[in-house]
Order: sequence, then C-alpha cells, then structure tokens
Amino acid sequence: MDVLVLAGGLGTRLRPLTEGRAKPLLPILDKTLLERVVECVPDDLVDRVVVAAGYGVEEIIEFSNSERAPYDVLLSVESEPLGTGGAVAHAIPKLLGEGPVIILNGDLISSVDVKALLQHHNHTGASATLSLWEVEDPSRFGVCDLDEDGMIRRFQEKPEAGTEFSNLINAGCSIISREILESLPSGKFSMEREIFPKIAESGMMAGLSFEGYFVDAGTPKSFIEASMVCIENDRFVSGKSFSGSWFGTNSVCEGSVENCSIGNNVVISKGASLRNSVILEGAIIGIGSNLESCIVGEGSVIPPNSVLVGEVIAKSQ
Repeated sequence: MDVLVLAGGLGTRLRPLTEGRAKPLLPILDKTLLERVVECVPDDLVDRVVVAAGYGVEEIIEFSNSERAPYDVLLSVESEPLGTGGAVAHAIPKLLGEGPVIILNGDLISSVDVKALLQHHNHTGASATLSLWEVEDPSRFGVCDLDEDGMIRRFQEKPEAGTEFSNLINAGCSIISREILESLPSGKFSMEREIFPKIAESGMMAGLSFEGYFVDAGTPKSFIEASMVCIENDRFVSGKSFSGSWFGTNSVCEGSVENCSIGNNVVISKGASLRNSVILEGAIIGIGSNLESCIVGEGSVIPPNSVLVGEVIAKSQ
C-alpha cells in the first residue's frame, strides 16, 4: 500500500530546533519523527511512503536517497500551504498503487492498529475509514458520531460541554479509497472540514477506536512526551533503557537522570541532574547543571551550573 504522511508545517512550535531543518527528521530516540509516525503501519503493508512537505525539502530528499528507511520514500513538494485536503490532492500523482491509501498526520505517535483499521475498512465497504481516540474533554476537538455498525454519521466541531454526542476524535490515521482521492479538487482546502463531513453524510465513512497511546509530538512538551512513550513501549533498536530513561550509543552519564531520552555521544557531567528532558546527539551537559522539562539540540553545550526549566536549546543559540 501507499502511505501518505502530511508534514507540510514549518514546525514553528518546536523552534529553535526546526530553524533551518525539516521537522519530520527530528530524532525521537534512535529514529526520525517521520519513521516514528510510519512505524504504526506493519512492514508488510508498506510499499512506499510519500511525504507531503513544503519546508526542509532538500534534507528530506537526502534522507530518502540514504535508503535508511526499509521502504521507498518519495516527496510531494508544496510551493505554498495547501491545507490537508490540498496536500492530499497534490500528492496523488506520487501515489502509484491501486488500492486504498493510508494517510497519516506527520506529528502523531500512536499505537493505532492499522491492520484492524484496514479490516474494518474492507468489511464495511466504506470509502473512508478514520482511526478514533477517546478523550475526556471533547470541547477542544471535532468529534465523531459512531453508530453500532462502526459507521460515522456526522461530525461536531468543538462542542460546548454537555452538548457533545461523542467523545471520539479523529486520531490522524485514515484509509481513503482511490475513488475519493481522484474526486478531490485542486487548491487549498481541508479534508476534515470539507471532505469528511460529506462522506459521512453519504453513509460511506467508517470509524474504529483504539487504545494505548496517542501523542501529537508538535510542541516541546508533547515532543518530550512522545519520547517517553517510545521508551515505555520499547520502541528503539539501539542503545538501552534504564529506570525509565533511554541512553543512546556511546553516551556518558556521570550525573543523575530521571525519565529522559539521552542521544548518542551525549556527555552528562558530574553533579548534573536531568528530569523529563530530551538531550539530542552530541550535546554536553555541564558540571552541576539542573535541567527540568528541557530539549537540548544536537551538539549544544550547556554551561556548568546552569538551571533550566522548560527550555528548548539549539546549537545556534
């Protein structure tokens, strides 16, 4: 199957990490964000991955040519923001298969069961099938009305408390038929607001909820959370985990670390104390430094005795 990853954003919420670089290639443990998003799809279902992006294009091309991923990576370049629908329509010439297409939000790390979603899609004969996630407070989201047959009949955008007809939200993984894709217009538009409601009204939209974890890694707080989820669920192939933290290859720790991701070749000096933080490859944490809920970019140096809370540090700073 073809997999389409919607990664057109500039990554502004993760600046300065994303200044001058492609957000899909930010590392989460020992893989890129792009690989983390796609790894919810079983290997035997993936023929190629098309990345819809408009920023960091050269870096993504370099990644695709490296053959690092176990599947072909193609790029659909947006010269201007097209919205989710426009991005999908623009990418259609790159989607070379014949069956339905798996479309993934480029920020999401989740435990969605794609095989079960595909089975539900085929069983119901739907034109589109959405993965669904249950939330406690649906007032911040668009929610789906799922009937007993597993079909979505309508949507409700950010309902006021007590008026919601569901607490199930679109979880950023969908399976879309070729017929729907080929009917999409060109230009800028939204799949969620302009296309999905029409499919639901036609009676041809299915939905399936899943359990486990669901993290939007697009903010500093959630990027750290995504790293912790990957540690908790053993989603790494190199390095080692110890007491809730992951340590990459050749990392050196002479301080104390709690619930952290420590990248390859990182040095944590004596007396340093780190909690709930992500330290990327080659960074040096100075003697006696204290970091809480921070992200430290590749090659960055934190001076001795620094005290940082909730900071995002890049090498250029």
